[in-house]
Amino acid sequence: MRIVLADLKGRKGFVSKDTVAGGYGSRFKPFSKTTAWVHLFKRQYHDTPSVHLAYIAAIFAQSGHDVVFTAGGLVDGDLAIVLSSLVDYRHETEWADAMRTRGVRVGFAGLAASKMPHLFADHADFILDGEPEAAIGRLARGERLDGICKSEAIMDLDSLPFPRWDLITKARPLGIQLSTRPVGGGFPLLASRGCPEFCTYCPHRILAGYRARSVRNVVDEIEQMCQRARRPYIIFRDSLFSENRERIVELCDQIRARGLSVSFECETRLDRVDGELLRLMQAAGLRTMSFGVESVSPEVLKRVGRRPIPPKHQRQVIEHCRELRIVTSAFFVLGFPTDDWQSIAATIDFATDLSPTFAQFKLLTPYPGTPLWKQMEPLVFEKDWEKFDGFTPTFEHPNLTSKELMFLLGAAYTHFYMRPSYLANMFRLHNTVVRGWVDRMDRRVSARITRRETEIMGPVTC
Repeated sequence: MRIVLADLKGRKGFVSKDTVAGGYGSRFKPFSKTTAWVHLFKRQYHDTPSVHLAYIAAIFAQSGHDVVFTAGGLVDGDLAIVLSSLVDYRHETEWADAMRTRGVRVGFAGLAASKMPHLFADHADFILDGEPEAAIGRLARGERLDGICKSEAIMDLDSLPFPRWDLITKARPLGIQLSTRPVGGGFPLLASRGCPEFCTYCPHRILAGYRARSVRNVVDEIEQMCQRARRPYIIFRDSLFSENRERIVELCDQIRARGLSVSFECETRLDRVDGELLRLMQAAGLRTMSFGVESVSPEVLKRVGRRPIPPKHQRQVIEHCRELRIVTSAFFVLGFPTDDWQSIAATIDFATDLSPTFAQFKLLTPYPGTPLWKQMEPLVFEKDWEKFDGFTPTFEHPNLTSKELMFLLGAAYTHFYMRPSYLANMFRLHNTVVRGWVDRMDRRVSARITRRETEIMGPVTC
């Protein structure tokens, strides 16, 4: 058979799918001068290919099928698999309808189709419910699928073939590194799946349980990448990369023992790293580390099942990263149910004080299938599922209006990215005299921004 794999380029803003928000995806549209710059940065460096489609391509190719890829064009074939999302599902279903009129059978894969099948059912011959590889294997062996088809999670991840990036033509990073990640992104790699934590708002843990590949299997895949590309840039998409410290030590040791020349980034919790581990990871190729801070308030975090991390430890890890020239990217969530203006303002202040290289701020979004959704469904007013994008208010907040939430979201980006110290961090200017001057400039810029905000919103009395 001729198999068409579709990861459609998103419409309206910068759309990320695949492993973003567990697979529901996000859409970032600029809503201020500061976020226009952030939007441009994301388009240049965050447009990475789908690791799940690369696995699907490998399974079909292993069985002798002809595999082609599309990011939007209609392609002749016998069967099409569409990577689903919540934030761009209308585009995806329109494309599926057009393909079906050409006589192509169409199936949807991914978290969105698994948890929200009613959005896709009228536009598909079948929907893969769960991680797709098991059902894809049945398709590759000639089984016909119809309707909603359960796809059990593969427990032995080492049994899967390595992703076939050569068949996913979108995956062509240019290799030009103006920052840490090359223009055009890098190659995603899943060393584990699921998440071992219990945050009630997180969709990463609702499709299947946590499992990890063997270290040897992961390094074998890295070695294969090195044979196909000079010094590949690898993006580990594990939700908690350093969950098992000994495993990461072994991984780094094997990368170095085999003489593999790679750069990589990962996402983890800051209480799962320390100075010694960071030095080992940096020597193996770590160049960027992402992590969730979410909120500065321990009480806010405990109410949503997230274990707080002492601010002192967070600052120590950031300082270790600066010393090792590791880029840091922190994630923050505004608008938890117990948040108010003061708690969000405190989180914004903490973000600037912590001063990672980059920061991403999002609004709390209750995603279907999460424990938070069950709690907050009565408060959800948004009926357009595409607006569950991480940057749009979707529910009646107990303490803040939608206008206030959007104002605070914009303020977070302005306060963080308009600081002179942001540029100082980018250019790694850490001289004591220079930093003293930069800190004074930070205070002046922050005061000016605050005056402008007060003119817009008035003094806060809550």
